[in-house]
Amino acid sequence: MTDIEIAQSVKMDKITKVAERLGLGEDDIEPYGSYKAKINLPLKAKPQTKRKLILVTSINPTPAGEGKSTVTVGLGDAFHLLHKKVVIALREPSLGPVMGMKGGATGGGYAQVVPMEDINLHFTGDMHALTAANNTLAALIDNHIQQGNELEIDQRRIVWKRTLDINDRALRKIVIGLGGPVQGVPREDGFDITVASELMAILCLAKDLHDLKERINRIVIGYTRERQPITVKDLQVGGAIAALLKEAIKPNLVQTLAHTPAIVHGGPFANIAHGCNSVLATQTALDLGDYTITEAGFGADLGAEKFLDIKVPVLQKTPDTIVIVATIKALKLNGGQPLAELATENLAALAHGFANLEHHINSMKRYGVPVVVAINRFTQDTQAEIDQLVQACQKLGIEAVDTDVWAKGGAGALDLAQTVLQTVEESKEFTPLYTPESNLTEKIDTIVTKIYGGAHVDYSKKALNQLRRFKKLGWDKLPVCMAKTQYSLSDDAKLLGAPQDFTIHVKSFVPKLGAGFIVAMTGNILTMPGLPKHPAALDIDIDDNGKISGLF
Repeated sequence: MTDIEIAQSVKMDKITKVAERLGLGEDDIEPYGSYKAKINLPLKAKPQTKRKLILVTSINPTPAGEGKSTVTVGLGDAFHLLHKKVVIALREPSLGPVMGMKGGATGGGYAQVVPMEDINLHFTGDMHALTAANNTLAALIDNHIQQGNELEIDQRRIVWKRTLDINDRALRKIVIGLGGPVQGVPREDGFDITVASELMAILCLAKDLHDLKERINRIVIGYTRERQPITVKDLQVGGAIAALLKEAIKPNLVQTLAHTPAIVHGGPFANIAHGCNSVLATQTALDLGDYTITEAGFGADLGAEKFLDIKVPVLQKTPDTIVIVATIKALKLNGGQPLAELATENLAALAHGFANLEHHINSMKRYGVPVVVAINRFTQDTQAEIDQLVQACQKLGIEAVDTDVWAKGGAGALDLAQTVLQTVEESKEFTPLYTPESNLTEKIDTIVTKIYGGAHVDYSKKALNQLRRFKKLGWDKLPVCMAKTQYSLSDDAKLLGAPQDFTIHVKSFVPKLGAGFIVAMTGNILTMPGLPKHPAALDIDIDDNGKISGLF
């Protein structure tokens, strides 16, 4: 059976029943139909006291698949089977990869959050609200210029882009305002995918509506001809933009196939944004459950680093255990085995590819948090390969647990759950990667050398000019969000395994003062992806009764 067929075959609990199990009453939720709800904040339910946080991350993703969301869901279901009060916190899928190549973000097989069709498509409308809010701000900027430009915005230095939550390469660079004076002032513009927008980052880092509006007001939309920054506060439209997000800021409550409560909210990519679900989602999960299991996007070099260095300072709660998901297939691919031959046992390739996992283990251990490896089993994996990987991890002092959640759901992660239950009780001393007082280049150097394993950072002339400007403006001590390929520890997507002595190339910076960080653009990263030759949309259909098929 396909993922969607499995999801459609399981009877869901009414969302009110899921809420009741968490201690939420009728006034605490706003149902969106029978199986989805928004959670009203602040919570009336009494916060839990145990509050253990488990972060799930992975090795660098490959075409062979890693199944990080699947393991996250399966682990949550295993906690549920062990009668633990657990809440899963996940990101919302973007329509771009759903209709494109990567797929959704609801897990797979018998470890899924449901209703998977709704979550992967329009869900509760959060992405649409963000897109509308973003483009409303864009329209207000151009209208301000059209109506006299009191703020003296230099239309050549507007940095606020329009957004769309679909991969559309044709919109990366456009010209607007053509057609004469009544059509506006002509200028170059472009689109980012919604999940890469600053508003998405702000939504995911805001602690409440007040903080949301304050952050929106700090957004830099462009500069004057004298290169002085202009903010949303200067435009006096922060309240209007925040009003469009008054529902989107509320976390979404759903469930897994095994009826484990799941909060799915916020969806920034980790390769071009900070890659974590919302602070409010994670905080709400912590308040409602004894154990919160959450994930960060892509590999540990991207999502986990940003969770630990960008999200944790806002959340004010550090993980009690970090679970790194690895697959035999992906490690063999990192070890040089061709993609078409990954079903064949190859212990030599596995041993060589283990360097990628070893690197992520060591980089996560730097934070002082216990690390566990989850081996996400595929049907073609051999016992010899599993045994070799377990033994390799043991030599590093790390426990690796064979996990089979796609086929068995929570039952396939009971051993992993027992291991995690032990490690969350271990003593730890969380150590941030860098201090807030470090400047941008120091922070980038630290990330490149300590997390990526690189040796040097090369800055373009544009990036160096921006750094000098940021120092004058007082922005040079902000956290840094690295925009980098997810496929490699380097900024070269083809450089697999654990490369050494490489150089990261910083081409430019994007200040995101509302989010509270500076984005460093490296390599050939794009903030508006394109669709592949065979997009997933070609396989999706709906019958006369409204039943969707082909959605993974």
